Amino acid sequence: MEAEVYMRRALELAEQAFSIGEVPVGAVIVRRSDGLVIGEGYNRRETTRHALAHAEIIAIDAACRKLGGWRLPDCALFVTLEPCPMCSGAIVQARIDEVYYGADDPKCGAVRSVGSMLALPDHYHTEVTGGILREECSGILSAFFRELRRKKL
Repeated sequence: MEAEVYMRRALELAEQAFSIGEVPVGAVIVRRSDGLVIGEGYNRRETTRHALAHAEIIAIDAACRKLGGWRLPDCALFVTLEPCPMCSGAIVQARIDEVYYGADDPKCGAVRSVGSMLALPDHYHTEVTGGILREECSGILSAFFRELRRKKL
């Protein structure tokens, strides 16, 4: 599985979020055995006014609907920003095998930066790889927040 290919798709989704004023985070869920994309999402909290509308949650929901169950075996998640505690919990609950993320989140990252929820004892364990297209993933987030600060001035 070519991680950069799927992360580039996640970046395209992050750009869609940026274009509608959302924090630019995109997520893609791929079935590992055949490379089929089974779920996608981008942040929509502001648009939907819903706290759960994170990119990962939307992608997990789409993948569960496509596969017809709550478990996502043989799946990998590609997300532009390190998952938060809520999304990390959903990843564990969905039994996702692998997570690839781009940018670290030093404030809320629950995979490596602040905590490591995907490695809790006696829970389903997910393999994690960070730093995939880190510069691009960090860059779109920096641009978004720079523009947000500029608008507030």
